[in-house]
Amino acid sequence: MWKLVFLAALAASTGASDVLEFTDDDFESEIGKYDLILVEFFAPWCGHCKKLAPEYEKAATGLKGTASLAKVDCTANTNTCTKYGVTGYPTLKVFRDGTLSSPYEGPRQADGIVSYLKKQAGPASVLLENPERFEKFIRNDDASVVGFFADKSEAQKEFVKAANALRDDYRFAHTNSEALLQSQGIDGEGIVLFRPPHLSNKFEDGSVKYSEDKFTSNKIKKFIQDNIFGICPVLTTENREQLSGKDLLVAYFDVDYSKNLKGTNYWRNRVMKVAKSFLDEGKKLNFAVACRKAFHSDVADFGLKDTDGVPVVGMRTVKGQKYAMTETFSMDALQSFLKDYFAGSLKPYLKSEPVPESNDGPVKVVVAENFDEIVNDDSKDVLIEFYAPWCGHCKSLEPKYNELGEKLANDPNVVLAKMDATANDVPAAYQVSGFPTIYFSPAGGKMNPKKYEGGREVSDFISYLKREATNPLVVPEETTKKKKKRIEEKVDL
Repeated sequence: MWKLVFLAALAASTGASDVLEFTDDDFESEIGKYDLILVEFFAPWCGHCKKLAPEYEKAATGLKGTASLAKVDCTANTNTCTKYGVTGYPTLKVFRDGTLSSPYEGPRQADGIVSYLKKQAGPASVLLENPERFEKFIRNDDASVVGFFADKSEAQKEFVKAANALRDDYRFAHTNSEALLQSQGIDGEGIVLFRPPHLSNKFEDGSVKYSEDKFTSNKIKKFIQDNIFGICPVLTTENREQLSGKDLLVAYFDVDYSKNLKGTNYWRNRVMKVAKSFLDEGKKLNFAVACRKAFHSDVADFGLKDTDGVPVVGMRTVKGQKYAMTETFSMDALQSFLKDYFAGSLKPYLKSEPVPESNDGPVKVVVAENFDEIVNDDSKDVLIEFYAPWCGHCKSLEPKYNELGEKLANDPNVVLAKMDATANDVPAAYQVSGFPTIYFSPAGGKMNPKKYEGGREVSDFISYLKREATNPLVVPEETTKKKKKRIEEKVDL
């Protein structure tokens, strides 16, 4: 009898799960019941999902009472998965109070999931009750955003909502202390962004006040994102993503605020002084300084050489253009560099191998300097391979690609080309994340190249070009005869 009771209890304990499971029918009604919940969108056949499953289960158990974990089978609940933009498995997303908060990009082990969600479970904005806590909070190496409100006001609710949305990137606190409101000259309620003390300078104020009449989470988020970095932030691996998508000039040198605050600010202040002179004229550009060692690959990408402690300067635009300041750094040199840039007379920097002296082979060698001449020739179709010299797949493709080039050598309308993507800048329209990557650039459509996803035999390329070529493909007679012979041999069989 006792044995049966024990086995029943064991079965119950091993079968129970702390991971909730939602469906299309109950997702929207159930998700709103949880202050903080992590949802895994999965497919039963997915290997990565199977690997995650035991870790996810452990994390759910470890987070009891702190946060919840749930899962949705996307093979059976397509409406929910489509609504939340699930395109691969597993996809994990954080929800707060029934609303999607952010994608989860943290660890996939139980300990990491638990640690991440415990941090997320704390308040997005901490309460500051006295001047001592306030001073300690704003004297941080990162910027601080502080809300000053009457207790539990609507403005405070909107502030906390904005803090929840941006909690992964910025620091938030709020206070209802009348003494603290008065110390900041705030009558009623307000928000102040405090810059890190070690970045204090004479070119911008150490704090910025929210100036909108209405307090809405969207307006508060915009205020923060517009002001958080100031004239010239320190670019780091952590904030790099937030500064991407902007025209950005960076001065690279030995940035070290822990060991050399004075020397670091010496160079940063010089960059800031020049930056401010252009910003005051209404010029649109973002500025930053960065540690040369931490961003050595960026420095090399601009073709810049190390100098004895003096900054080197590179600039990248949202359109993918790069500019490198070749003169030794000085405020006058930076001023001249920027004048030329805004005047449109600055030549973009291209990382390029030398243009080949002879380029008469069946496969044209393309470098950054002759890309426009060969690939962007609007009168011809171009099939171009982006390769890396060390890539084994590229080496396997080479004889077939050369054979293809020989077969199409007499076609005046098609060019076969290749480019070493490790030694040359690749235009932004061509996204290369692995090797080899092949694109078809049609005549008359150079702004919209098509990524080639077909097979890598000569016959595969010829079939593709017959479909895609702007003009009828000129295929050698022997190729047609061989194909006919193969068909006849199959018939005989």
